[in-house]
Amino acid sequence: MNKHSTLYNNFFFYSGFLMLISEIWKQYCLTYIMNEGTYNWWHFPFQLCSIPMYVCLILPWCNSSKIRGVLLAFLMDFGLLGGIFTFFDTSGMYYGYFPLTFHSFAWHILLIFLGIRAGLTRESDRSLKGFLKCACLFSACCLAATSFNLLFHSYGKINMFYISPYYSMGQVVFRDIARILGNNAGILIYIASIVTGAGILHLFWNRFLESTKHFC
Repeated sequence: MNKHSTLYNNFFFYSGFLMLISEIWKQYCLTYIMNEGTYNWWHFPFQLCSIPMYVCLILPWCNSSKIRGVLLAFLMDFGLLGGIFTFFDTSGMYYGYFPLTFHSFAWHILLIFLGIRAGLTRESDRSLKGFLKCACLFSACCLAATSFNLLFHSYGKINMFYISPYYSMGQVVFRDIARILGNNAGILIYIASIVTGAGILHLFWNRFLESTKHFC
């Protein structure tokens, strides 16, 4: 592993570790400060914007350049998309406890930096096949989220990836689509839109890195 890879590894690992510590703090605050000691499964850390934390913690231990390339591509495509588009509707980022609101905004800003950093490493898999692998990883996360939503529904409110069949779509635009076409159709269009948006970012990175490779 070259010097640059080591530097990037450190950046991603420390970012992931910081996110993990802050997530533990968040879960504590949500449970004991906001909810009188009762855990709310709605806040279980398995949303699209939570996955980069796990990716960052895995990256330094990944010795396979192929897997590493896919994980970096996931950060620069899906992670960056999640960070950016959260700011188009910030209603879900506000809490009655201001430190949690600050944490929410800081978290999503960090996602943007992580996505940009991942792209600038020039080690990501920018091929079509690389994106398809990222899409498969995202799909696997959606399946896991759906499993959580179905298995833990009886224990309280839970809506991982916001695709639970038990709750109406709440995202801007998609909630209107769900009203017209039905909730299941809204969920499928929501998932397809995320994949499409990530694909557009993947193409952007490919063009950008190709056009600037002579300056590096």
